[in-house]
Amino acid sequence: MKKLNNPFVIYGYKGREYFCDREQETKTLLRALHNERNIVLISPRRIGKTGLIHHAFAEIARTDNDIRCFYMDVNATRNLTEFIHYFAKTVIGKVDTLEKIFDYLKLSEKRIYIAIDEFQQVAEYPEKGTEALLRSYIQFLPNVYFIFAGSKQHIMSDMFLSAKRPFYQSAQIMNLPLIDESKYLEFANRLFLPNGQMMSKEVFHHLYTSLDGQTWYLQVVLNRLYEMKEAITTEAIDSTIEELVDEQDVAFNSYYESLTNNQAALLSAIAQEECVSSVTSMEFISKYRLPAPSSISIALTALINREFVYKQDNTYIVYDRFFARWLRKKNARYE
Repeated sequence: MKKLNNPFVIYGYKGREYFCDREQETKTLLRALHNERNIVLISPRRIGKTGLIHHAFAEIARTDNDIRCFYMDVNATRNLTEFIHYFAKTVIGKVDTLEKIFDYLKLSEKRIYIAIDEFQQVAEYPEKGTEALLRSYIQFLPNVYFIFAGSKQHIMSDMFLSAKRPFYQSAQIMNLPLIDESKYLEFANRLFLPNGQMMSKEVFHHLYTSLDGQTWYLQVVLNRLYEMKEAITTEAIDSTIEELVDEQDVAFNSYYESLTNNQAALLSAIAQEECVSSVTSMEFISKYRLPAPSSISIALTALINREFVYKQDNTYIVYDRFFARWLRKKNARYE
């Protein structure tokens, strides 16, 4: 593979040399597929689930030529027809019916693994019974196994853990944790070394905690620091993050203006606190002069559905770490 100009990959999968850790998660994923188990992979966006899938599939391609792997991200599909067209083009290279796609898979002599990313989108299709239809086909495939990946935890959990849903107990559940800080530092310094740079444990800790250990945000900052070819300090990190936040000012303004007054007030308050265990507590409402708990609950539901807010470890956080910083900066201007 051609050497990258910048080894801190932001988009796509560029090979195992540029992939950080996930050794245990890769083993878990491959072991489940090898032993004829479908798997549900749940994580927030930008933690690295898509990269993990591509890494696992690359490892399979490197060691076993008799297995075929397919990946599809269905986030952009809006109905069952679009799903079928995309599924058919991914697997057999042409548009076809759902029945013929699964007939093709059933007759395949090779073992097949299929990853369907952002699978929760299926639950939002207008056609009734989509989940039941897919389940009826999938359960009878003799040599095909699936990775159902998704970023909306509440929807994915309900799809696979609710006894009322067709996919109930049909797959092994796998949550994706943050990459260990020490392993990330080791990975970063290995890539920095040829560039004449190095990060101390203390400096990397500052970066890691500033961005809550979120993979994509760390990669973006590391990518910029590598480009600078200068000594890496906490000041350089803070300056780089500030620069990245400012670059998205137009987009963040647009996001903010799309919110109702209650949604904007709640989102700003969560950003100020960084994480909130109860958005309807009188203490939180009083501190930020928010409306009644019933209005806050409605606003929270809307923010979660639009992926502005995410529930993590029983606390609510602003999904986009850079947007959270922008909101805190905006609030500081008006204090």
